[in-house]
Amino acid sequence: MDHVAGCDTFVHLVGVAHPGPGKKQQFLDIDLKGIQAAVRAAVFAGIRHFIYVSVAHPAPVMRDYIEVRRQGEALIRDAGLNATILRPWYVLGPDHRWPYALLPIYALLRAIPTTRESATRLGLVTHGEMVSALRWAVREPAAAIKIVDVPAIRAAARRA
Repeated sequence: MDHVAGCDTFVHLVGVAHPGPGKKQQFLDIDLKGIQAAVRAAVFAGIRHFIYVSVAHPAPVMRDYIEVRRQGEALIRDAGLNATILRPWYVLGPDHRWPYALLPIYALLRAIPTTRESATRLGLVTHGEMVSALRWAVREPAAAIKIVDVPAIRAAARRA
């Protein structure tokens, strides 16, 4: 816990690599235990701004992952931390080219009134947008809890 003493901002990026539906125990062992330890350390050190990468919810899949991330958000709230909580759904990054094939489908779903909200909320963000949004979050600390959903991640990336 002494390692974070004297810091103003804590950026939490710990989690299971390549989350998938069959990784419930890993989410509990890595993601949940990681956020529990991080929150304890942040409270101990008097961190003024906590940044947490959560996940968009509700969503039709990945229930175990989403539940652990919800628990992480609750721990942050219950600890009384000022926090920026980023909620991407899927981050398009290097070595994961197949999701790019979904972009035309997302465009179509955003054009249909009955699916627009879900397609926007569960939209794909690029690795660059995510990094820029994290940079923005560090520069613009929250004064309570600030939820940054997919549209706000994109907007923050443009401001960063």
